[in-house]
Amino acid sequence: MEIERYQVKENQKVKLEDFSTKRDAKVDRDEVERKWMPGNIAKMAELQEKLYAENTTSLLIVFQAMDAAGKDGAIKHVMKGFNPQGVQVASFKVPSSEENDHDYLWRIHRQVPRRGEIGIFNRSHYEDVLVSRVHDLVVKSQLPPELITEDIWQQRYRQIRDYERYLTENGTVILKFFLHVSKDEQKERLLERINDPEKNWKFSPSDTHERTYWDKYMQAYEHMLSETSTEKAPWYVLPADNKWYTRFLVSEIILQKMKEIDPQFPTLPKEVAAEMDNIRKILEEEA
Repeated sequence: MEIERYQVKENQKVKLEDFSTKRDAKVDRDEVERKWMPGNIAKMAELQEKLYAENTTSLLIVFQAMDAAGKDGAIKHVMKGFNPQGVQVASFKVPSSEENDHDYLWRIHRQVPRRGEIGIFNRSHYEDVLVSRVHDLVVKSQLPPELITEDIWQQRYRQIRDYERYLTENGTVILKFFLHVSKDEQKERLLERINDPEKNWKFSPSDTHERTYWDKYMQAYEHMLSETSTEKAPWYVLPADNKWYTRFLVSEIILQKMKEIDPQFPTLPKEVAAEMDNIRKILEEEA
């Protein structure tokens, strides 16, 4: 699968209308779900075991999207082969009073994966250049008034780039996915949550409220993608109207990155290997 075309290049000016929301490659759904996805999941599981054993590099996977774009489903279906012991999912909602008493990256850094582990962010630090920008929440924040200037969004983009560079320079590999769903498809999914009793629990009135700001969100996403996709922490804009295809692309990109990391089982020191040989002999000689 040619995944480079979904990647936002560093300094690229993004127009979301240039990115498809629908499946845009000739792949057979049955073959993907029967063969390619299970194969990708199995290979990722093998590499995760090595990543955990090696205990030097961590992998951070960020998901951002409009409501009902399929973040939860992608996490559930793509990551199901991972050993839960080495994976942590963090969902970032409205900041608590304690979180508001700190800088906006404080709650984020607490959830960064440890060495050898995989961290998944369901929403992330990017909420602070999306929701905060669309609703101008910085005006009501606890920032000193003199810091709330016209340049605040450019400052935050720079801060996020610096923060992600800091993480990558300290052994955290970063992948960022924007699930690009169309407004029409979002409407159908929200209606499904209302009409299907088994999906009522997924519905929130705030989803339809945020939908009224659709155009502002698209502009905020375009700015975010343009300003914060870098070589070391790239954004991928994935078509999200076909859930099965979105999940396949996510698995392809994660698998490729894990292969690039190329984790290995650690080699034991000579003295430890010698001790293991002695213990093996003792165990084999037991009656």
